[in-house]
Amino acid sequence: MFICTFPLSLFFTLKIVQEYERAVIFRVGRLVKGGARGPGIFFILPCIDNYIKVDLRVVSFDVPPQEILTRDSVTITVDAVTYFRISNPIQSVCNVEDAQRSTRLLAQTTLRNELGTKNLSEVLLERDTISHSIQRILDAATDPWGVKVERVEIKDVRLPQMLQRAMAAEAEASREAKAKVIAAEGEMNAARALKEASDVICESPQALQLRYLQTLQTISAEKNSTIIFPLPIDMIQRTLGK
Repeated sequence: MFICTFPLSLFFTLKIVQEYERAVIFRVGRLVKGGARGPGIFFILPCIDNYIKVDLRVVSFDVPPQEILTRDSVTITVDAVTYFRISNPIQSVCNVEDAQRSTRLLAQTTLRNELGTKNLSEVLLERDTISHSIQRILDAATDPWGVKVERVEIKDVRLPQMLQRAMAAEAEASREAKAKVIAAEGEMNAARALKEASDVICESPQALQLRYLQTLQTISAEKNSTIIFPLPIDMIQRTLGK
């Protein structure tokens, strides 16, 4: 009889958990001492023991899009993703009914609460800093549940259409203003250079004659039918005086 029932007894008493799993065992409703079992083979007493398998692998989930009112009264829609794992199997079973679901709900509320204290410019420019802050808050809050929050990332921040158009118009106006400033600076530099050249020519007649020759060379290179002979002002004055 024993030989016939031995394989069946092994089926009910011998259990296996994988490398990434742990088994939390309860005996007559009380937690068995010695901590979670696994990985590998462990034994239970039929009709007396029951066990719960806990997966220790990292779990990722997308936080549903959250409509958030920032501190400067702008409504934005934010998407995020959270990565967490079970770090203490016993706490995750005994201290909370559903560790994964509770972590998901807490991630949503923490995201709304944290972003609600920021201005729009801070949300757009400081995503990494805000993500680290949310991760630290979540990690501390879920520690009694045996959950370790590894990472939080803000994927997307969507603005209202009217605000997007206003920001685009502001950016275009800023680019046009910068272009005008650059053009004005160029004209100012050109005027300064012309003044310096004029001062040099006035101080040196030889420089003026050299400029005449350069002008003649430029005119001849353009293959124009009109020929211009620039004459010095003093020569014209002497001619008119006669």
